[in-house]
Amino acid sequence: MQVTVEDLSSVKKVLHIEAPAEDVKKALDSAYAELKKQAKVKGFRPGKAPRSVLERLYKSDVESDVAGEIISDAFREAIMETKLKIVGPPEIEPPAIVPDEPYKFDATVEIFPELTDLDLKGIELSKNMYKATDQEIENQIAMIRKNMSSLETEEEDRPAKEEDFVLIDYEGVCPDGQPDELRFTENFTMELGTGRILKDFDAQIIGMKRDEEKDFEISFPEDYFNKELASKQVKFHVRLKEIRKQILPELDDEFAKDLGEYETLDQLKDSIRDHLQQGYDRRSEQELDEQVFQALLGRVEFEVPETLIKHETASMVSEAERALSYRDMTFEDTGATKEDMEERYREPAEQQVRRYLLLDKIVEQENVELPEEELENAFKGMAESLRQPLEIVKKYYASDAEQMNMLRQTLLQKEALKYVKNLNEIKEVELELQETEE
Repeated sequence: MQVTVEDLSSVKKVLHIEAPAEDVKKALDSAYAELKKQAKVKGFRPGKAPRSVLERLYKSDVESDVAGEIISDAFREAIMETKLKIVGPPEIEPPAIVPDEPYKFDATVEIFPELTDLDLKGIELSKNMYKATDQEIENQIAMIRKNMSSLETEEEDRPAKEEDFVLIDYEGVCPDGQPDELRFTENFTMELGTGRILKDFDAQIIGMKRDEEKDFEISFPEDYFNKELASKQVKFHVRLKEIRKQILPELDDEFAKDLGEYETLDQLKDSIRDHLQQGYDRRSEQELDEQVFQALLGRVEFEVPETLIKHETASMVSEAERALSYRDMTFEDTGATKEDMEERYREPAEQQVRRYLLLDKIVEQENVELPEEELENAFKGMAESLRQPLEIVKKYYASDAEQMNMLRQTLLQKEALKYVKNLNEIKEVELELQETEE
């Protein structure tokens, strides 16, 4: 077997591979010998059909199978000889076999980029130290109170106002057809001011009284989430059947006890603060990690294999699709196609692949190791998240070497990030979350 490598780029190569004529002849002889044992040919006893007859009947199939075997064996040998670290399957168009001649074919492959050694020191890092505020705690409690509230019918004969809940019947008429959303709907409950249908819709109902009916026209914006209604002019007929006021629970220790986990209101507030702070701490670390990535990406240039970009893009699109499915939505409901989403996620996917490759390089360059306690902590975290016994999680990974290797690599990448951050001075900046969003 002979192989030469043609460079298309730093990460894309063409392998020109040649299998000797004697190997081709040997493979064909073996294939026809096996076929002779099995083939049932009219006019011949089993195993007695001559090769010339078999060639006339089965030549195309035999040569196709033999070509596949030669390509598989020769390609595997070529990769071992060239020591290329390939990404994904090769692109090969099998040529026809020519008897008594070497079998030549080309295999186009992508390989992992070879990164030069990285300078990991001298990176200016600043860490935003966010602190949960009292106002954020109050906002969270207000949301909980609202979720635990009840509705009571308003007995006073008064106009509906913002923050009222109203019970209505409505029907919409659209000049060019009537989407399902506009069909006659009875006993629809909505909170005024939230714009559940549209802010302008709420504004028309504010001021109406019980049993009052009203006709009005609404223009839906071009970017309305429901594309069947986007840019439509709709005439509505609404009857307000009932005004309901929201009754919030008293904010005291009993309120906290009703949640089942707390004895006092202060315990609830402390729990909310801790939860918010954990989220902000994660955000701080993510921002710090991104500073590391951007600094290192500015110090090294490398191409990224298209195969890895496509794989990461597909992963991101699938995750977005899954997130929408939890809300009973599809890409089409958002006005996008799968192709649109692939285009949208391509650049973030490439950046993510670059991060992975950087981290793998750091692991290799600095001989970063994974402490066993980190692996144990990962198992414990998964067991807690999945609500499964720790031993079940460990047993699963012990039985699946591929999953275990992927987990170890992910944890090693995290260790690589820690390693770089520990090499550099980190300036801590105290601030509140709101200040960063102005």
